[in-house]
Amino acid sequence: MTLPSSTAARPARVARSDGQEARRRILLTALALFADKGFAKTSTREIAQAAGANIAAISYYFGDKAGLYAACFTEPMGGNAGDMVSLYDDPALPVEEALRLFLTRYVEPLKQGEIVHQCMRLHMREMLEPNSQWAREIARDIQGTHAALVRLLGRHLSVKVGVKADDDLHRLAFAVTGLALQLFVTHDFVDAIKPSLLRNAASVDRWAERLVDFALALVDAEARRRAGPAAPASRKKKKAP
Repeated sequence: MTLPSSTAARPARVARSDGQEARRRILLTALALFADKGFAKTSTREIAQAAGANIAAISYYFGDKAGLYAACFTEPMGGNAGDMVSLYDDPALPVEEALRLFLTRYVEPLKQGEIVHQCMRLHMREMLEPNSQWAREIARDIQGTHAALVRLLGRHLSVKVGVKADDDLHRLAFAVTGLALQLFVTHDFVDAIKPSLLRNAASVDRWAERLVDFALALVDAEARRRAGPAAPASRKKKKAP
């Protein structure tokens, strides 16, 4: 069988590269417009014009406006959360390693800078002006992530997580997630007060390491609380007169 020449193969590779670039350009343009104006007030024609693309390209890459809107929610922030869950939801992992995988992956999008700001504005706008995407986001990406974290913490604390975990285990899981989530919510405050803390990829990685330490401290505190009050120290024997 004769192999295709390099000159014959090159156009296909270029086409694929151009297609990926066009899709990403449309996605990021739509993200900025949706974050600024909302779903209802942003038209596909406006998106296509701003992205320098044909309006048919939106249908080709995303199906329709709703599909593009859904992609703006998930792709810039790392895609399907199921991929993240598969990393740390392993019973064989020590709790420190599992939390490191969870928190490192959680804060990874912060390395994208302005794109993350736009994602947060989009999420906040969706909560204020719901278009049903937020409910799908919770069902698809948030509930599963939380449930896996509850299982992880339950295994470490030797808590049997059956049909219904106890409330304190849920509180602990929300507290651990909140350590990472607050970086997204307070990003502007960090930039204003101590911008070096989120300046580049290396600073985000350092944050992730510190978050692991903070999370382990929370887990240890909960373990001590569940163990109950420490036994009182034995009294010293009185010396004989």
